[in-house]
Amino acid sequence: MFAKTPLFPYVNSFRHYLCVGFFLAAVRGASVVFYLDSTEITPNDFYTCYKVIVEGAKNVINACRDQKVQHLIYNSSADVVFDTRHEINDGDESLPYAGKQGNMLADLKAQAEAFILFANDIDGLLTCALRPVNVFGPGDTDFMPSLIQMAKSRWFKFIIGRENVMSDFTFVENVAHAHICAESVLSSRTVSASGKAFFITNFEPISFSEFLSRVLEGMGYNRPTIKLPLRVARYIILQVKSMNSSMDCGSVHKILELSSCNRTFNCSAAQRHIGYSPIVSLEEGIVSTIQSHSHSSKSSSVAGYPDFIEQSKVEKLLGNGIVANILLWRDEKKTCAYFVSLLVLYYWFFLCGRMFISSAAKLLLSIVVFLFAYGVLPSRVFSFVLPRLSLSGLEISEVCASDAISSLAYTCSNVSSLIQTLAKGEDWHTFFKVAGLLYFVKVIVSNSLITDAIGVALALAFTMFLVYEQLQDEVDGTAALALSISRKAFRLLIKNLPPAVTSFSPVLQMSQDSGSPTSLR
Repeated sequence: MFAKTPLFPYVNSFRHYLCVGFFLAAVRGASVVFYLDSTEITPNDFYTCYKVIVEGAKNVINACRDQKVQHLIYNSSADVVFDTRHEINDGDESLPYAGKQGNMLADLKAQAEAFILFANDIDGLLTCALRPVNVFGPGDTDFMPSLIQMAKSRWFKFIIGRENVMSDFTFVENVAHAHICAESVLSSRTVSASGKAFFITNFEPISFSEFLSRVLEGMGYNRPTIKLPLRVARYIILQVKSMNSSMDCGSVHKILELSSCNRTFNCSAAQRHIGYSPIVSLEEGIVSTIQSHSHSSKSSSVAGYPDFIEQSKVEKLLGNGIVANILLWRDEKKTCAYFVSLLVLYYWFFLCGRMFISSAAKLLLSIVVFLFAYGVLPSRVFSFVLPRLSLSGLEISEVCASDAISSLAYTCSNVSSLIQTLAKGEDWHTFFKVAGLLYFVKVIVSNSLITDAIGVALALAFTMFLVYEQLQDEVDGTAALALSISRKAFRLLIKNLPPAVTSFSPVLQMSQDSGSPTSLR
């Protein structure tokens, strides 16, 4: 809360909102009060939120009336008319309060705004409310932190929902300017502004995804390229939340709601009644915001540790090379290119109904025909310049050829040694392993299971590792729990086996005696 003449600091302590005496002292001698809710409240704590927002507004009204304050301006929010389900296109002040609020804070703000507007022109107090839309800028503790947290959680890799969802935004300095404009109009005793609420924006509607991309791209994060339907994103968040109830998905959920439907507003009433026009453009506001949040940029997070970059467990498992970068979607375009190429090869070899050798021969024939036709074409066709293929790229170096021949010779030597071992008829262990493997391959091929297996493996390879990296702690915890349960079940089973059964196996007998399972070799 700000009071004019004298000026008091922002009220950010919960006990201050419950202390009427504090409000009386804060507004004493003031002619105008700018009232802003605290941003340091927990959205999940209804009692605290109600006391701070609704009861706090009542206390401010009573204090202003008691101390004969002339003007009270409330910093409300455009969320009071947004129910997260219906789009708002060029909405104006005729919109009613949302019947079912999208969140608790918006509902409480609507109540506080209604109380303040209802108190207009009582005991000489003139009131009005301003409804800024998606406020951002330096010092923001709500909207920008949500964006940054979403970017750091890798959700920024995806374009969630429709790309053409339009939204209005308001730079924080323009919000302050709107308050000054409202105070000037109320001081002139203009009745057209008192008792009313006004939407405040930057007058520059923009695609929500474009705004996110421009802000976070300026902070060092890559622009998202993968489209993800809104319902799929909500389902994933629901599943993640069910696996770990302590995980905070509030910031991602908030961004999902804002990107779900249009939210644009008409500010002609604010222009007409309080003379508001933005003093900072949207582009200037974005630049200023990026500079003020430079400490949260992607580059600054590792600037102090140039020699240390923490790698995930799955990244180490994949070898920290090109395979890890592809399967973990480090470069979305490259990963998509590899995935599509593998899908084409999978279709060509397994789903076309041809024999494998026939498919390979046709593929090689197609490559040969393409290369020959491309070489015959002139360098310019209908004003299009065709780049020439570099012959050096088709050459196989002597080192690569030598390595390939050595690997082939080593494989042939191992196969020959294995055949000699089997021919002696002495190593039954090796015989059963080879026979079992060949029988397994025969069953898969004869029942066409290999096609399904390769398709499933291809899909899992490009999703399983990424999901595991995102939910590593949850997956490891679930696996540890399952392992613990299986050990207890095994111990219980061994304990209840009759001695006649365990006597056939020294290992089982040892496990029964010790009460703990041992590994079967």
